Amino acid sequence: MREGEDVEKIFLFLIPMIISAIFVPLVKKIAWRLDIYAVENERTVHKGKIARIGGVAVFLAFMGCLPFFMDMDAALSGILLGGFFVFIGGLLDDMYNLPAIGKIGFQSVGALCAMIIGDVYLVEINLPFGLMIDFQVISMLVTFVWIIGITNAVNLIDGLDGLSSGFSIIVLLTIAILTTLNGRADVMIICLALAGATAGFLCYNFHPASIFIGDCGAQYLGYMISTIALLGFKGGTFITLVMPIIILFVPIMDTFIAIIRRKLSGKRISDPDKNHLHHTLMRTWKLGQRETVLIIYGITMMFSFAAYLFVVDEMLGLVLLAILIFVCELFVEVTGMIHKKYHPIMGLLDKVKKHTTSGKE
Repeated sequence: MREGEDVEKIFLFLIPMIISAIFVPLVKKIAWRLDIYAVENERTVHKGKIARIGGVAVFLAFMGCLPFFMDMDAALSGILLGGFFVFIGGLLDDMYNLPAIGKIGFQSVGALCAMIIGDVYLVEINLPFGLMIDFQVISMLVTFVWIIGITNAVNLIDGLDGLSSGFSIIVLLTIAILTTLNGRADVMIICLALAGATAGFLCYNFHPASIFIGDCGAQYLGYMISTIALLGFKGGTFITLVMPIIILFVPIMDTFIAIIRRKLSGKRISDPDKNHLHHTLMRTWKLGQRETVLIIYGITMMFSFAAYLFVVDEMLGLVLLAILIFVCELFVEVTGMIHKKYHPIMGLLDKVKKHTTSGKE
């Protein structure tokens, strides 16, 4: 029986992957006919004109397969309806370059669909030291910010060939594993189907990419991951709250740092720059796109493993997480991702070193 279940899981991944891979060439032709492609500018790293609505293939493959894999319920209906609005907003942005308020508008409608129709939001959370969040308005506000934040965070890391799509596959597979351990077979099915649809697209998107996922794809993946995480880890413990944060640490960190960096430099939060994690890695270590993307894949896998350890052994998970965060903090300080004068840990280590040296003398 177990072997049969494993085979079924493989098909949950493979069927959407094959369909997505078949759709991508068709989407490329449509994009070229409609002149929907990414062009070179001061922020891009690609060369030439490349179709940028690859997310259409992911969306169609996933939405086409999911009804055959599982029955619909209120939660899934709300999430999928919200995802439709986010996808349409991203597609319009790819075609017409919507203003920031327009993007947020579609994302807000998507978030509200999941929360109101699907009843997907954080329930009361029991925090450490006996603290508790049980006020529904606060819970729904946190949920709304979470969905909008992760949607845009995944979109922000979509700066290199295969980055957002490969990252999303790792995150979705991690959530599938963890929610299976919690007995959430429904969430596992959604994750495997979406990961498979994204993998079919990644075959064309890994460097050198022949098509980009676009805002329609990156925002859709970010939205789906944010809502799936809420659905899969819905509960009343502190661990269920931090689990998705651990898995999604890379885009959360990159987005948070970008906000601080732009504020310190007097720019608007929405102003783009070339100081995101992938830009910094390429500039600091003189890496190509492929190497940079693989490194970020590796970092994401380590944080995903830390999340898994939390389930198996909470203390080991905490130790690994602390080490990973410490290393990331050092990287941020050394590379000046926030500001060239920001180096609290390095400054502290330098003071300790000077104190130790003077003590020996």
